[in-house]
Order: sequence, then C-alpha cells, then structure tokens
Amino acid sequence: MLAAIALLMTCQLMGEVIHRVTGLPLPGSVIGLVLLLGWLALVPRERPTLKAVTAWLTAHLSIMFVPAAVGLIDEGEPLSRYGIGILAATAVSTLLTMVVTALVFRWAVTRFGPGDAGDKEGGEAMS
Repeated sequence: MLAAIALLMTCQLMGEVIHRVTGLPLPGSVIGLVLLLGWLALVPRERPTLKAVTAWLTAHLSIMFVPAAVGLIDEGEPLSRYGIGILAATAVSTLLTMVVTALVFRWAVTRFGPGDAGDKEGGEAMS
C-alpha cells in the first residue's frame, strides 16, 4: 500500500517538476496523471494495489477539503471584495454546465439510445 501511495506522490511531483521546468501550459497535476496513466499502461501489475489506495482516498475525500477551507478563511479581504462576483460566476457557470449536460444527454439518448426514435416507448421516454 505504501508503494502505491509513493507512486501517486512521485507522479504528482514529477508532473510539477515537468510543469515548472518546461513551462507547459498544463497544471502539474494533469501532467502527473498522464505520467500515471503511462506507468499503468506499462506496468499493469500495479493496478490492484493502486485501486485499493484510491478507493480509500475517495472514501475519505472530505478530509482533503479541510486545508482548502482553512485557506479560504485566510483570504478574508479578497473574499469580502470579490465574494459576490465569485458566487455569481460560480452559480452561472454551474447552471450553464447543468443545462449543456442535460442537452447533450438528451441528444445522445435520441441519437444512440436503444430502439427506434419512432417507437412508442422510445418516444415517451424522450418527452
């Protein structure tokens, strides 16, 4: 289990190093995920252990948000100055994301869904 955690941390660190050294316009964490994906493609025996570690991390994900919440508390002045704008932008972008997701889902169901679109059952499901 420690080896899997070390693999995750190493990929993260290498991604950050690559980002800083090369100046790629991708976050280091994304580069680290690509490195992890490459590693898992080359060494598939790592998958079961990594699956156990990531399941544990996902189950305890709420713990990961505590540092972020504490960081927000330290940013009182910028939040008081730009807080309304941040909330408005977050609400609008969330609403737009939900609408676009629903529209794409409806399109995908009508395009790739089971049965003919002219079926009585299929037609009722789309309404």
